[in-house]
Formats: sequence, structure tokens, C-alpha cells
Amino acid sequence: MYLVWGIVGAVIGAFVGEGFGGGIAGFAIGFLWGRTSQLRRDLDDARRALERLETASVTPPAVDVGPSPAVSTVQPPTPPPMPEAPTPWPVPEQATRPRETLVEDVRHEPAPLPSAPREPLPPPRPGGPTLVERLTASIKRWFTEGNVPVKVGMLVLFAGIAAFLKYASDSGLLRVPVSVRLSLVALAAIAGVAFGWRQRDRRRAFALSLQGGAIGVLVMTVFAAYRLYGVLPAGATFALLIVFVGALGVLAVVQDALALAVLGLVAGFAAPIIASSGHGNHVALFSYYAVLNLGILGIAWKRAWRVLNVLGFIATFGVGTAWGVLSYNPALFASTEPFLILHFLLYVAVPWLHVLRSPRRERAILDGCLMFGNPIACLLLQGALLDWQPMPLAISALVAAAIYVAIAFAIRRRDDMTLLRETWAVLAVAFATIAVPLALSASVTASVFALEGAGLIWLGFRQGRRLPRWSGVGLQLVAGAAWVLATVFHSHYNDTPFLNAVFIGSLLLVVGAVAGVWQFDRHGASQGVSSLARIGLLVWAVLWWMVAFAYEIETFVVDDRVAAASWLALLSVTGCLLALACRRVRKLDLGVVLAFGLPLALLAGIAVVLSAANAGIQWLLGWPLLAVAISAVTGVVALRAVQAHRVAAVASVTLWWLHWLAVFTTAIALAIDPSWSLGQGWQMLACALPTLVLAALVLWGGRWLAMSLADRATDIRYAVGACATLAIIIVGLHALSSAGNPKPLPFLPVLNPLDLLLLAVLAFAARAMSDRLVPDRVRTWRPAVLAAMFFVIATSMTLRAVHHLGGVPWNDYMPRSSLAELSLTVVWSAIGVVAWVLGSRRGQRLLWLAGAATMALVLLKLLLVDRGHLGNLFGIASFIAYGLLCTVIGYLAPAPPRVAANDPSESPHAS
Repeated sequence: MYLVWGIVGAVIGAFVGEGFGGGIAGFAIGFLWGRTSQLRRDLDDARRALERLETASVTPPAVDVGPSPAVSTVQPPTPPPMPEAPTPWPVPEQATRPRETLVEDVRHEPAPLPSAPREPLPPPRPGGPTLVERLTASIKRWFTEGNVPVKVGMLVLFAGIAAFLKYASDSGLLRVPVSVRLSLVALAAIAGVAFGWRQRDRRRAFALSLQGGAIGVLVMTVFAAYRLYGVLPAGATFALLIVFVGALGVLAVVQDALALAVLGLVAGFAAPIIASSGHGNHVALFSYYAVLNLGILGIAWKRAWRVLNVLGFIATFGVGTAWGVLSYNPALFASTEPFLILHFLLYVAVPWLHVLRSPRRERAILDGCLMFGNPIACLLLQGALLDWQPMPLAISALVAAAIYVAIAFAIRRRDDMTLLRETWAVLAVAFATIAVPLALSASVTASVFALEGAGLIWLGFRQGRRLPRWSGVGLQLVAGAAWVLATVFHSHYNDTPFLNAVFIGSLLLVVGAVAGVWQFDRHGASQGVSSLARIGLLVWAVLWWMVAFAYEIETFVVDDRVAAASWLALLSVTGCLLALACRRVRKLDLGVVLAFGLPLALLAGIAVVLSAANAGIQWLLGWPLLAVAISAVTGVVALRAVQAHRVAAVASVTLWWLHWLAVFTTAIALAIDPSWSLGQGWQMLACALPTLVLAALVLWGGRWLAMSLADRATDIRYAVGACATLAIIIVGLHALSSAGNPKPLPFLPVLNPLDLLLLAVLAFAARAMSDRLVPDRVRTWRPAVLAAMFFVIATSMTLRAVHHLGGVPWNDYMPRSSLAELSLTVVWSAIGVVAWVLGSRRGQRLLWLAGAATMALVLLKLLLVDRGHLGNLFGIASFIAYGLLCTVIGYLAPAPPRVAANDPSESPHAS
């Protein structure tokens, strides 16, 4: 009974010491006194028990059981000496050794031999070489295979001759006539070609290198004679160039020498750059390049040399782009446009010829660099020539689409060109698609990168090649960056919603990214880099989807109510589309990401609802109501689509219910008209109704709560129940701290809106903690939790009654009010009396202890708080009331309940 001794000591100490310190000291002294007495009784009981055990204990006699391998603690008597006799059985050595030796042997027993080593795992299969490794290997082969000295010598000779000609032209050091000098160089080059031709069988590498370098020198010499010195007319110059390029192609084709063609082509493309003075005629330059590219086309007619094709394409468009940046002006459009069209058509035909001339046409590798690089480069150069004028650029895109359609239609019956036909069809669709946005703004031109990137991804998977595939992924990022730059530096305004450059350009980026996701989902690996690629492209597509519609909302929607409704509808539709796409994918990682897109959209929708409600927007009127209806329909459809993914489905259903909780709670709060003069209590009760309804669904409406996901009903009840519990706690805490004016009705204790709300919270807590899904260890705390909640709610109800009926302000003055202290003393004492009496009558020791603790708390309150109010009636009434209630307890339940014999959880000295 040391707790009772502590209370008695606190009472005596408070009256003797006349203060808080005396009460604390008395409680400590009484508690220690009771505890010391209890320990003394326990020690006496233990001592008596030990004495009884010592008296009853009897030492058993030692029994000799003969020799044994085991060591005995009782030593047998020493036998008399016996004559030696043969031992019929050998005695183990361990049986004659002392115990300490045996223990040491056991301690030093060798460890068991380790198990046989496992068979080593086979080494992982090495992957294929990377792009850098292949490039390094190609450079190494070029410098280590074939006739390396001739290769290097011809390149150096070519550079030396070019530099000498330029220097001689600029400084005038050579006194020999220019025509003679050029003729000598040309004769030497022709002699080199002839000598190389004669050596083609015996020294093939030397002969091919010599022929290629010599023809390159001839091409450069002719171009210099025309461009620098003017000794050749234009007609003769281009006739000679055609002859030389044709000879180059013939020699390369006849000898099947790719290196010869490459060396001659490098020399041919480099000649105008090296011999240029910076003030040349662009018509002559592009005419010369056109001749070279015609030579490439002629070679492609006979040989499938992809390197030659790519080299010509890069050199042509690289030099053309550089010239355009440095020297182009709109006045030169008429003389430049024909060359761009010509080169576009040439490099449309070259990949076609490459497929035609491949040894195994059905397995020919389609040149994605030319197929997709040619339209990209030509479209960008066309835009620069047109100064990004929308309509002419759109017409150009339509013409390109028509060309691709015509070519695809022409080979529609060729089964061996299915891949080529499909690629041209894709390009035709792409150019026709971008024609409209090109007519609206030049910024959308950047979106062509996304479409071309999607085409490269498709082509890479069709051919089983990594380079086009990852180049297509990179083009998606380039497209986004180019779109941003074009939008920033070329602002265009359009009064037509959705039919503007920003929106359509963003959707083109979305289309390109979605196409890439589809390809990686159908044909990519299940793990590794492919997984990152498809997930990254999905995030990229969603980002540009949101950018497109965000631009529309921010630009064309001026009403805040319509803007909020638009955002909610956008998020609802986006989540639904992601959920529906989840059913169509094949890879698990992509399906999981798509499934979790729905809860993210719902979470963003909740944020929109709350932010709009904070701005005073009513969700159940006008356009917001339409958005709410859209979210309801899309939500039901989307929830069914993600039911295969457990976590995503449970999260989606939970957030869907929280979404409706936010909608109706804010709608009710905004629907209350200030002119109604409705008290705070009724407003809080009205706003809490959606939370109470959700809690009721969790407890009694599991089938409605799970909706169409009946197989996830238990998980959904757990998740939604946790959220409803949190909402109930927030509602309860808010109600506890509120005065709760019941206007226009008068205040009635217990029968006012806030008290009823708190009782409802208590009832839901009691029902929830007894639910079958609640763990047993939580149920064991149910009485204590409910008792604490009831105590806190009763305190709040008492103070609220004091405020409304007694006129005590609901502020910091409340703790200093004598009436409030009296009321708390009476109520707490009544609670303690009821718990004390019921616990004693029913034999429930925990309930009795709760009542005793409550009465002890009230007594401590009287001594520490109410003692200061003894100068008024309220303070006196507190003491009187407590005394009377204690008298009632003494009359009804003077003793604590008996402890059940089979209850191990209770101790006879617990109190």
C-alpha cells in the first residue's frame, strides 16, 4: 500500500508545510515509508522460506557404481591391493585420466574439417564491344593493317601540295607560269594513277592508296585552276571534275576498293576548303559538291559501301551549314535552294541503292544515319534559308512528305524492301504531322527531333543495332532542349487555344517519347539500361504532356475557377490514361511505374482541391463541378485498370477517398453563408461529417469502400482506416480546443454540436479498437486508451460548459477561474468514484486502479491548485465535493477487489 502511504504523506506535508514543496516532500516520505515496509515484509518471508528448505534438505548417501568413462564428483573408497590379473577388456585411457585433463582435451579438440569447396560459378559472358572500343579498334586497324606508309605518305603529300599551292598563290614566290605549274602537278598525278593501276595485282594496298591520292590531287588541281587562278573556264572545269570523279568511281568499283574511294572522296571534299580564299562563288562550290555526290550515287549503284555514303553526307551538309552560318543572306536564296533540294534527293536515293546492292537484301542493314539524318539536316537548313517563315516551311514539309509517300508507294509490292518502305512511310507521316505546327511557329520545328528519334529507336530494334537505338533516345533530349531554346528566343502569340505552336510542339515531343517507350517495352531487355530508358522516356512524355496543357491553362484561362477546374480535370485524365496504359505494357517495371502514376495524379489533385478551396473556390458549382464529375468517372475507370498491382491499387483507392474527403469538406466549409449566423460548433460539426462518413465506411461498409477491388478489401480497409484515423484525430483535437458556439440554439451540456462530435469520435475509437483486423496487442491497450480519451473529452466538455453557462472567457484566464477549477474537481471526482465503485463491485482491478489514480489526481489538484481558491465559494465547494464523493466511495466500495487466483498478471502487493 505504498501508493496510499504516499498520498497520505502528501496530504500531511501540504498542510504542515503549507505549500507545494511540503506536499511533494510528504508524498516522497510516505511513498518511501510504504515501500520500505513492503520490502521488509518481503525479506522476512524469504528468510523463513530459506530456513524451511535447509531443515527439510537431506544429504543422499554416496553409491559406488564402479569404474565409468564419465567422471563422478563422489570419489569411491580405495579398494585393498589385489594380485595382478589379466584384464579381459581394455580400459580406455580417458577413464583413468582426471577430470581437468578431460576438459582440456575437449577444449582442444580439433575443429571439424571444412566442407568441400563449392564448384566455382562460371564466369559471366563478356558483352560486346562498346562504340568507343569499336572506334578505337578501327583506328588501330587503319594504322596497323595494309600499306601504312603509303596511306600516311599520301595524306601528308596531299596536305603539303595543298599548302604549297595556297602559299604560292598568296605570296607569288613561284615565277613559273601558273598554267605550267598546274600542268606539271596534273601530269605527276596522272603518272601516279597509271603506276598504281599497273601495280594493282602485285601490290594491291600500295596501288590503291597511290591511285586514290593521285586522283585527289588531280581534283584539287583542277579546282584550284578554276577557283584560284582562273585558267580554266567553268564548263571545262566541271567537265574535268566529272571525268575525275567518274574515274575514281570506276577504279574503286572495278578493283572493289573501298579505301580508294574513301581517299579520293576525302581529297575531293577537302580541295575547296584548302584552296579557298574566303571570297569564292557558292554556286561553284555547291556545283562541285553536287558532282562529287553524283559520283557517290554512281558508286552506290554498284557497291554497298556505307562508309562512303555517310562520309559524303557529313562532308556535304557540314560544309553547307558552315557556309550558311558565315556567308548566307536572303538575297542568295534563289541560287542556294536548288542545291539543297538536289542533295536532299541524292541522299534519299543513296540508302535505297545501298539496300539494293547488299549481298543479302533481306538482311541488309538500313542506314539510319542517312534515312533520318538527311530529312533533319535538310529541314533545318531549309528553315534557315527561309528565315523560319512558318508557311513556306510548312509547304516544304508537305512536299517532303509527298516525296516519301511517292517513293513508298512505288515499292509497295517489293517484299524485300519492307523495312525501307515502312521507314519512308514513317517519315512521310512525320513530315505531314509537323506541317501544321511549322505553319504556326518555328519553335515547333525542334520537335521534329523527337519524331526522328522515335524512328531511330524503331530502326535500331528492327535491325538489332544499339547505335541507332541510343541515338534516338538522345534525340528526344535534344528535341526538348531545342524546343525550349526556340520558344525562348522566338516568342509567338496566337489567340487560338490548342492550335498554337507551343501546344502542338509539346504534343509532338510527347508522341516521340511515347513511341520510344512503346519500342523499349516491346523489344527492349527486361532489366538494365533498357529499363532506365523506357522509364526515363515515360517521365519525359508525362513532363511535356503537362507542359503543353499548363501553357494552355495559363495563357487562355483567365478565370481562377475555370483554371482550378482545368487543372483538376487534367490531372484526373492524366492519371486515367497512365492507368489504362498499365494494362497494355509487357515489362513489369514499366507497368509498376504506370500504376503508380495514378496515385501521384490523385495526390496532385488533392493539392489542387485544397489550394483552390483556400482561395475560396466552391467545387460543387459551375465548371469546378464538371471537373469533379470528370474526376469521378476517370477515377472509377482507372482504379479497375491498376487492380493487378497491389500496392498501387491500395494507394490509389486510399487517395481517391481522400480526394473526395477534401472535395466535400471544403465544399461544405465554403457553402456555409455568414449571413446564417451559424455558430462555430455547428460549422465544425458540418465540416466533420465527411470524415465521420468515411470512418463509418471503414468500420461498416468494407464492400463499398473497396469498390471494384474486392480482392484487395482487407488491404484497402487498413490503408483507408489509417487515413480516417488520422483525420478523426485532427477533427477531435480541433474540437477539444474550440469553444463551440451552438448558435442559434442555446447551449446544453452534452447535447451541443461539439460535445456530440467528441462523443462520436470516442465511439468510433471504441469500435475501431475492437475490430477483428486490429492486432491483439493493440486490443490489450483498448481500456486504457478509451479511459484516457473519455477523461480528456469529459474535461473539455466541462470547461466548455463553464464557458457558456458560467461566462468564463475561453482563453488563458480559464485555468485561473475558481468556477472552472470547481467544475473539474467535481467531474473528475465523479469519474473517479464511478470507476472505483464499479471496479470494486465487478472485481476489475484495473478499473479500480484507474478510479483510485483519478481520485489521487484530484486530491493532488486540491492541494496544489484549489488550495489557492479557498477564499471563495468555488474553492470551498471543490473540497466539499471531493470529501462527499470520497465518503460515497467509502460507503459503496471500501476495499479493493480481490485478486483472482488464476490471474498471473496481478500481484498481491501491487498497491
